[in-house]
Amino acid sequence: MKSAIQEAIGLQLMPVAIIQTNSLPPDALQFKEGAFGCVIALLKSASNGKTAVFSRATFGCPGGGVGLGFGNCYEHFPGGIEHFLSTGNPEFCQTEFGRAVATRMPDIEEGEGYFKTPEIAASFIASLPIMESEQEYVVFKPLQESGENEIPAVVVFLVNPDQLSALVVLANYGRHGNEQVIVPFAAACHTVGIIPFREARSETPRAVIGLTDVTVRNKFAKDLLSFAIPYPLFLEMEANVKGSFLEKHNWQHLLERNRTE
Repeated sequence: MKSAIQEAIGLQLMPVAIIQTNSLPPDALQFKEGAFGCVIALLKSASNGKTAVFSRATFGCPGGGVGLGFGNCYEHFPGGIEHFLSTGNPEFCQTEFGRAVATRMPDIEEGEGYFKTPEIAASFIASLPIMESEQEYVVFKPLQESGENEIPAVVVFLVNPDQLSALVVLANYGRHGNEQVIVPFAAACHTVGIIPFREARSETPRAVIGLTDVTVRNKFAKDLLSFAIPYPLFLEMEANVKGSFLEKHNWQHLLERNRTE
């Protein structure tokens, strides 16, 4: 599947199709069962032409399991996910099990500091659209390599500020109002997974800006953010490229700037 948007905005990295499926793709990248890994690292691989797959046994980390729609993988997070995201759990780290966990996750003692208190962190977890997928696998693959029978749940673009600006405008181009794009606070995998999955189920799905997750920013160039588009909105945006601002001089000047810099 080719993308008119990709060409119109001069995208350097491939758009990534996120597909929920019961079919295991051959020769795909996949974490070993029970091994730690970052979902977003494989999103980067897919944007460079690889195919990656995740299952309930190979989602890499609890946040990744939640983000991919494999249920509430935070329920048994050692020391409590609400403490890890906020002020830490030094008491837990004094136990034998806690000391062992802290050797692999040192932030568990002092916390990541993304929330002021564990209570606020817990309310964040409660606000997530945690879901239990009906499919066995989630696949990340270049959009252009998806088959006719592979309907993505979401299409993700990795974009610089100029390209992000164009996508925000295009998402609003054919709709009333001005709030067709959201920037929720969440883990990077949430903003390409369960949050746009939720949007896809609404009557007027919105796009989701992500990669604002400080923990994973260093995996990407400093000027890249993600723009996750529920598939119905993606089709709408694709159809609106022709005749839009993307063919007019203001955008063409920015497009040329990106080609020469």
